Amino acid sequence: MPFTLATWNINSVRLRAELVAAFLREEGPDVLCLQECKSPVEKIPRETFEALGYTHMVARGQKGYNGVAILSKRPIAEVSALDHAGLGHARHIAGQLENGVVIHNFYVPAGGDTPDREVNEKFGQKLDYLTDMRDAFHAERPAKSILVGDLNIAPREDDVWSHKQLLRVVSHTPIEVEHLAQAQDAGAWVDVTRQDIPDGNLYSWWSYRSPDWDAADKGRRLDHVWATPDIAGAAHGSRILRNVRGWEKPSDHAPVLATFDL
Repeated sequence: MPFTLATWNINSVRLRAELVAAFLREEGPDVLCLQECKSPVEKIPRETFEALGYTHMVARGQKGYNGVAILSKRPIAEVSALDHAGLGHARHIAGQLENGVVIHNFYVPAGGDTPDREVNEKFGQKLDYLTDMRDAFHAERPAKSILVGDLNIAPREDDVWSHKQLLRVVSHTPIEVEHLAQAQDAGAWVDVTRQDIPDGNLYSWWSYRSPDWDAADKGRRLDHVWATPDIAGAAHGSRILRNVRGWEKPSDHAPVLATFDL
């Protein structure tokens, strides 16, 4: 049976619960993966989502920071919650659907403002996190799996509004792109979004700092949907809902969706 999956950095699930509900009503994905929930698990407004048919959830949370959750119409069982780089952050949750598909939901550290681990601890943490992702995929090659989330890296030149101007800006530096590529290659992950939309500029994030974000269009594709080769061919219909970035009091990220015929 086909199912549609969405990923969205919501930037506070409690503050934007009604936006999540509106999105679920309008799009109705079978599974929604959220990042940066900024809430303990017990304070996630589950009742709001359960009323819309999302009666299953696996999550990791912490007060005011980070946090990941998978909301599902279908039964889902938690299979892991990894703490890469030993940060003690709620940045990963994985659940398995009844059809055997494992969904990994990641929120990779943003990395601060300076792309130099010698002067910026957060940048070093980001690189270490990606290295641990790589090593985990080498140790146990994933199968029948989907990886989604805010990976906080725009890897391709057409994933940013200006490749040349952003080469020294955190999220598009060569060392970050290389670390992400190593993690992707270690799991043989297929970038489903770019499989479906191979050409052209594509963004999922626009800064709050730009008051006219839509016209300026200085975006980056930080949010990703990957799949293992055994199911990547079943994916189709990828899209980024840019219009959601223009909703009232929005997240600075837009939802990314894909459908899998599994």
